[in-house]
Amino acid sequence: MHSAHATVRSEKAGRYLVQLCKHFAHKIPATWEETEGEDTKGHADFGIGACEMTAKDGALVLACNAPDAEGLGKVKDVIEDHVARFAWKEELKVEWQDGPAAS
Repeated sequence: MHSAHATVRSEKAGRYLVQLCKHFAHKIPATWEETEGEDTKGHADFGIGACEMTAKDGALVLACNAPDAEGLGKVKDVIEDHVARFAWKEELKVEWQDGPAAS
């Protein structure tokens, strides 16, 4: 399994997470859970790989995985493109780190 993670700082992290999941849900299995005063969590399954998302402490935490490097690259590209589009006013940039996110 190949994996990568990123932390994107934004006070609107929860809003972006929900927006991403709602958008993806039109074409792929995507779910999210909004909770008052707690972390917001989301999941998108692209078939070739998946992305777990968490909004907490002013950051959008992304953890992607796929069975192969090509699938992981495609998932990362889709996530990165959509974060940039939805957060264009903030000019957010996703900087990926190889491997799983630290627990």
